[in-house]
Amino acid sequence: MLEFVFAFVSTLAPLIQEGGTQAAPAIPETTGAALAVGLAAFGAGYAERGIGAAAVGAIAEDDSMFGRGLILTVLPETLVILALVVVFLTL
Repeated sequence: MLEFVFAFVSTLAPLIQEGGTQAAPAIPETTGAALAVGLAAFGAGYAERGIGAAAVGAIAEDDSMFGRGLILTVLPETLVILALVVVFLTL
């Protein structure tokens, strides 16, 4: 336990000192933005997998469910669109 505390304090000490150099970020801004949009698209695709199957089943039973199925299928894509808007506003 004492070794952990010593290692933690020794890594933070240069950052706390006055006049210390600024550390570079671990992930650049553009890489973080690309990662955010990519993960949002992956999550939307994962959500559409189940929603699309349920929508097709509902439409097969009742043709009047087409509008609801279409809206619910497109709804996860708004997550990707919002992620792209945030990226364009921040970069």
